[in-house]
Amino acid sequence: MDLSKLKPAEGSVHKRKRIARGEGAGTGDTAGRGHKGAKSRSGSKRKIGFEGGQMPLYRRLPKYGFKNRNRKSYRGVNLDHLQSLAERKNLESVDIQVIKENDLAGKHELVKILGRGELSIKLDVTAHAFSASAKKAIEDQGGTATKIEA
Repeated sequence: MDLSKLKPAEGSVHKRKRIARGEGAGTGDTAGRGHKGAKSRSGSKRKIGFEGGQMPLYRRLPKYGFKNRNRKSYRGVNLDHLQSLAERKNLESVDIQVIKENDLAGKHELVKILGRGELSIKLDVTAHAFSASAKKAIEDQGGTATKIEA
């Protein structure tokens, strides 16, 4: 067996249908497009959402809502994640850089420390925002919660 003898399985490769190559080819004349009408012409395509002239759904439904362009969105990091990270890496302080290096937040994300879980070690934490319960838990252990501007 060598590569020059490889062939596709019997019946798996179909011959391409040659469209608009005369009556004898089977698809001459209208080339499989039927007679007349927009779909028979070259360059024919309908607008996305076109419903044959009926008022399309996207225009029948009312507009609603509001998107605040100035909204700040934070990646939440819980205390239990900080606890396990500090134990694994023997850390006494955790800042944004450490959080991003350990894939708890993305490269350009703002980080907010949230209060889920227990913290049993003294930890100095630096982040963009803190929940009240997280700040209290960190300070109860003797650590500091330092807020930085985004």
